[in-house]
Amino acid sequence: MPAIPVIAVFDIGKTNKKLLLFDEQYQLVWERSDRLAETVDEDGMPCEDLQLLEQWLRDAGKEVLQHRDFDVRAINFAAYGASFVYLNEQGEPHAPLYNYLKQYPPQLLEQFYNTYGGMEAFAVATASPPLGSLNSGLQLYRIKQEQERLFAHTLYALHLPQFASFVFTGEASTDITSIGCHTGLWDFKADKYHPWVKAEAWTNKLPLIQPAETTFPLFGYRTTVKVGIGLHDSSAALIPYLLYFKEPFLLLSTGTWCITLNPFNQLPLTYDELQQDCLCYLSYKEQQVKASRLFAGNEHEQETARIAAHFGVAPNFYESVQYDAHLFANILPRKKDLQQKGQGLKDSGFGHRMLDAFANPSHAYHQLIWDMAQQQYAATMLVSMGGQERRLFVDGGFSKNEVYVHALAAVFTGCEVFAAAMPQATALGAALVLHEKWNKTALPQNLIQLKRYHAPAEMVTTG
Repeated sequence: MPAIPVIAVFDIGKTNKKLLLFDEQYQLVWERSDRLAETVDEDGMPCEDLQLLEQWLRDAGKEVLQHRDFDVRAINFAAYGASFVYLNEQGEPHAPLYNYLKQYPPQLLEQFYNTYGGMEAFAVATASPPLGSLNSGLQLYRIKQEQERLFAHTLYALHLPQFASFVFTGEASTDITSIGCHTGLWDFKADKYHPWVKAEAWTNKLPLIQPAETTFPLFGYRTTVKVGIGLHDSSAALIPYLLYFKEPFLLLSTGTWCITLNPFNQLPLTYDELQQDCLCYLSYKEQQVKASRLFAGNEHEQETARIAAHFGVAPNFYESVQYDAHLFANILPRKKDLQQKGQGLKDSGFGHRMLDAFANPSHAYHQLIWDMAQQQYAATMLVSMGGQERRLFVDGGFSKNEVYVHALAAVFTGCEVFAAAMPQATALGAALVLHEKWNKTALPQNLIQLKRYHAPAEMVTTG
């Protein structure tokens, strides 16, 4: 049998490192997943072992390039953000891949904001909530201030997806999805780097920003293999939806964090929105994506444990709870003090409820999900364009929760609510970006599986 034409995608997470092969219909045909041991930086802070990661990239890449069953036509990358690789004049990493959770020196942070217009003005200009090292640009500022030798001998600073690409191409580039993600590097109004980047002499150490569809030849191998420049993982996961749906929509990505993405809201981010955990990304098409976040998965974990303990059931009892429209129709209202502006984002209200008010775990769980749905509505509406979006797509862990999606359908009365199933969305997005570079067939029409949810008329509400 002839080898199957495929695109290879490296999906680099903090925990799992994956290499996936997709055929011309973007069906997953091969997968490798590994966990790599961490190392520590000079301060003893755990961080990615860059040498080990580079070796894994080379070994995994070699494995598929030499595989008899597959004809690798293209390679791309998606990786977590807020992490820089510093290359010296020889093109070799010469510093640790510092952990974005590393504490940022408070005095240095104060110095930075005082120098560049104050925290509020800077956060609004760069659409970046103050997050310390999670604002990857501030890592560059820290290097300049604290490690003069490292700064002086850094030829290029690359975000992690672009470093992975560099390993295979020897070409240094910058990707807008990595730059435009709460880094503090990009001035959203001016549509260019914030002035501090030039003032601190980092401009020439950040390679040219390349379009997401850019490819380079595979270094030292077959020049016919097209190698992409890589994408920030959160932005990659949005790409399939942008390709398939042209009318305004909202995407609710659920998990530990429940993040609403609106790629159609081009209004400038306000400081009030920033304070309510909103921010902006830049899509692979260099368009603003407004986003709001809730730590809802964490609350779900805590409150289901409280319900389980109260009723003496297994901690995972909720996995077998069946959606019951009658329970939703007789749900308890939210307390008035939780309906004030902003309060609904801080607290779903369920944690204040006495569990004796519920007859059984299923009753309590329906109430929890209803309260969370009300809270999600408040968060999502922060980035909505006044209800212009006609569809809400729910993906991630909660998309499989029938109780949760039914509750959303009752709350979001102005939208059609769909549970969306798309395995390996991040890797798939990175593959689809390069479609025209390697794949002569048309995009398949069934990549995103949708299931619409409706709510009984007697329980429909909008918060």
